[in-house]
Amino acid sequence: MAHINLMWKALTLSLFALAGLSAPAQAQSFDGVVQAEILPGWQGKDGSRLAAVRITLNPGWKTYWRAPGDAGIPPRFDWSGSGNLSGVAVTWPTPQVFSQNGIRSIGYEQEVILPIQIDPKHVNKPIRLKAVLDIGVCRDICVPQRLKVSAKIPAGSGARDPRIAAAIASRPLTANEAGVRKATCRISPISEGMRVEARLHLPKSGGNEVAVMEFNNPKVWVSEAKTRREGGVLIAKSDMMHVDGSSFMVDRSALRFTVFGSRHAVDIQGCSAG
Repeated sequence: MAHINLMWKALTLSLFALAGLSAPAQAQSFDGVVQAEILPGWQGKDGSRLAAVRITLNPGWKTYWRAPGDAGIPPRFDWSGSGNLSGVAVTWPTPQVFSQNGIRSIGYEQEVILPIQIDPKHVNKPIRLKAVLDIGVCRDICVPQRLKVSAKIPAGSGARDPRIAAAIASRPLTANEAGVRKATCRISPISEGMRVEARLHLPKSGGNEVAVMEFNNPKVWVSEAKTRREGGVLIAKSDMMHVDGSSFMVDRSALRFTVFGSRHAVDIQGCSAG
């Protein structure tokens, strides 16, 4: 099963590479299923700007969260064409967990507004925001899409956009907000990589909880976490394998866990030895 998942991730990368070439006739039939635009937002007191990328999809289509699950295509954003830009940070609203034919994916239906904090090089000058978005969209099949968005954002405060504010408010709770007491990880070698068992000490988030484990190395595949609860502890277990079979190290501080429940989601950064 692990080899199949690694092959799927390799295929995903190949599809994105093809998306950058002239589109074949078959791909053109999927044009128009997704659109994107920049919401200019407003300037914060510290000089940074809160804007957003708004992605809208045709009925029945969905796109993916930053960690899309084995059935999804991970999104990639390239801001290199922008001007007066020193940094961009994306806030991901809480997504939905989908399950179809026993396969889990994580993403958004119909529309998603992704807030972005923009740090300009020069606060009192306009920002020329230009991005290439490589995303996956799915209905009966999944296809990669390359979208280009741009906007010239003038310097100054701007009007507070309630759509962006609502998207920021819908992010997962932080560990402190959710009452996480501690997070520990036990890491052990397996034949093709590493196995991580995390023990997350936190109150229940509601319903059948799902935990997602992420690692900051894009070349390391992380399996869908097996999740169970023992009282006040949520246990999540995932296997990690390098896509080309290379050895790698796991830094506990670079692990990230998101717990999805029926009431809320929780974002937990890092874990200690345990």
